[in-house]
Order: sequence, then structure tokens, then C-alpha cells
Amino acid sequence: MRLATWNVNSLTARLPRVLEWLEQQAPDVLCIQETKIAEENFPHAELRELGYVAATYGMGQWNGVATITKVDAAEVTRGFDEEPGFPDPEARALAVTWNDLRIWSLYVPNGRTPDDPHYDYKLRWLAALRVALAAEREAGRKLVVCGDFNVAPNDRDVWDMAAFEGSTHVTQPERDAVKALLELGLTDLQPRIVKGEPFTYWDYRAGNFHKGLGMRIDLMLLDEALTPKVKDVWIDRDARKGKKPSDHAPVVVDLD
Repeated sequence: MRLATWNVNSLTARLPRVLEWLEQQAPDVLCIQETKIAEENFPHAELRELGYVAATYGMGQWNGVATITKVDAAEVTRGFDEEPGFPDPEARALAVTWNDLRIWSLYVPNGRTPDDPHYDYKLRWLAALRVALAAEREAGRKLVVCGDFNVAPNDRDVWDMAAFEGSTHVTQPERDAVKALLELGLTDLQPRIVKGEPFTYWDYRAGNFHKGLGMRIDLMLLDEALTPKVKDVWIDRDARKGKKPSDHAPVVVDLD
């Protein structure tokens, strides 16, 4: 079984690359974030031609999440109870039941700066998410929680901690919020190192990708019961190369 997560940074702009990637890598499940597309405009027909179906949650030009699978997912849930908004709830969380897995595709709020109201929104959003996931654990769900968390969990997950002084993504409250999710019985799967870096995101500016100036903010949190079945965890850096790429690369997990 192959699971993957990828912030595509506009599905409209990246559709040819996403379709090509699906053909090449053939994941059973691909969770995507930042689709930036309304549900009525989602490219279902193009995906069906490749044998895929999608559960979607989108509101237009901002945010948006989806889960693309080879077999129809069941029990699709858009958002979660007590999810805060800014000021209204946004299309940031989608949960589906696929086989015996409960899979969440997440696009966590950015936070902007630690003194911005969006930062408080980010922390409240993550706290409410933990409550929702705890309820699913209590119901006996096997969880896969993945997506763009906009949090680098450890110092090694950024190219230079000094460069992030006073910035979001690395503050202790954000990291504590992710750690609180792991305490529900989830494992933050560590990708094998490619070219000495575990990064999944590189800013478009100043050639950061080629300089290796990135961050690991796209996470795959897997139910601890499933971790013995993990064969490989890797970042497809090739998907970040070429013409008009997303600024994120897919994270791929192969399970036995």
C-alpha cells in the first residue's frame, strides 16, 4: 500500500504535474492540500481517466483539501467539531474512511507571525483538532493524519534555526501542539535522508531549493499500530524540480 501527501499550491496550476505523478508513482491514496479550487470545479473527470476518485473540500481561491483514492472513500467529513474560523471556518480538514483507515488531509493555518491574530487562530485550530482526533481514537479508529502542518517539529527540520528567530513554524507552542497530537498514539514518520536534508518545502525565492534551504513541514502521522508495517518513507524531491512546480514535495509512505 502506498500513501502520500502533497501540498500542490493550486491544483489548477499543477494539474498536469499531479496527473503525471499519479501515473508514475501509482499511490493508493494521495492527500493534497492548498488546492485553491471550488468543489464544483474539481477535475474529477481527469482523475477518473487514471482510475482515481476524489473526496473534496474547497471554497475557491484559498486553502482547500482533497483525498484521491483508487477506490471510493466512505464517510467523508469536511471540517471537524468546534473548528475555529478566521473569522469563519475554512476548507482545511477532510477526513475519509478508506479500507480500515481513517485518513485526514490537513492544511494547518500558517500563523503568519507570532504577534498576528492568525497565530492564535493556528494554535486554537490545532487544539480543536486534537479533541476531534481523540474522539476518533476513542472510537477505535486506525488513524493516518497527514498534510501541510506549517510546523517544523524539531530544529533539524529547518535549514538554519538562526534564520527563523522570531518566526512562526518553529515556536515552542506550535511544536507542543503537534506533540500533543502524537500523544494520541501517532508516530511522526521520518523520511529517509536525500542529499543530506529531510525537507519538504522550499521557498520559490532566491533559488532556495537548489541551495538546500528548506523545511520539513509536511508530515505523515501514522497510527502506532501500523508503524511495524512501514517499509519506506521518502520525499519525492524530483516533483519539486522542473517547470512550474509546487513549492512543496510529496511525502510517500510504503506499507507492507
